[in-house]
Amino acid sequence: MNKNDFSTALSILIPVYNSEKTIERLVEGLIENLVSLYKLEIILVNDNSIDRSEEVCVSLFEKYREIVKFYSLSKNVGEHSAVMAGLNKATGDFVVIMDDDFQNPVSEVVKLVNTAQENNYDVVYSYYDKKRHNVFRNMGSWFNDKAANLMLKKPKDLYLSSFKILNNFLVNEIIKYQAPFPYIDGLILQITDKIGTANVEHHERKEGSSGYTLRKLVSLWLNMFTNFSILPLRVSIILGLVFASIGLLLGLKTAIEKIIDPNVPVGFASLLISISIFGGIQLIMLGMAGEYVGRIFLSLNKKPQYTIRKAYEYSESDSQ
Repeated sequence: MNKNDFSTALSILIPVYNSEKTIERLVEGLIENLVSLYKLEIILVNDNSIDRSEEVCVSLFEKYREIVKFYSLSKNVGEHSAVMAGLNKATGDFVVIMDDDFQNPVSEVVKLVNTAQENNYDVVYSYYDKKRHNVFRNMGSWFNDKAANLMLKKPKDLYLSSFKILNNFLVNEIIKYQAPFPYIDGLILQITDKIGTANVEHHERKEGSSGYTLRKLVSLWLNMFTNFSILPLRVSIILGLVFASIGLLLGLKTAIEKIIDPNVPVGFASLLISISIFGGIQLIMLGMAGEYVGRIFLSLNKKPQYTIRKAYEYSESDSQ
């Protein structure tokens, strides 16, 4: 029997942000191509879009009540927190996470499912022969990849794509994380090493522009740095030792020169440069330590990852 049979429960999780022009076609394409292959559910999480995305999602729920679930968040919390909201509602044996921009073809979902089932992977990441993101997004992805290699001990040949599939075991482990500022890929790499990859197509964005602004990318990197690694604190210690040693050596050099030649002037320029360098390093260290302390404070105060304002779910009583 083909592994893509109706006994496989598949959840498709789509974080929605300002995608009124694409989300309807995407959902209808998923249903048309996959409903005959799997026990399908599609989970839409609206991350407080400012366009008509919510209205479109509600209409999709009304049209496909037994397939579509829709959750509207009370404020914009970012992609990873929106994904956490959806993972907590998923019931499938596998959960495919995909963007709302049509850059990942619907047909490639089957490829992810097959790869996960045939190799018993906990997660399968997609990768592309040629990425169709804009230059800014590609630069951000490159930096994110290099930082993950260093901070998360990620395999160097693994691309952390947003288009991926997780099995039920991994989903149940991820949703145990209750602290604010979740980073899904960091959680995955902490939980499992049963990781696969699948080559898929990547298309040009048909509508709109990427929601990843510089502010959101910086926030994502901070989540990676401060939630899943203490390496920045160790780097701060090393930098402190290095610059303290340099300062000590410069001080000894100045003292020796003064002893040898009492007429050697002590320059204000060198003094100001030294103060600027050491003051800057100290501020960086304090800022990094403060970032950790601040996140601990928010965690202790139970800052929520997300808040669902409206939920649209089908129940058996609806049909009675």
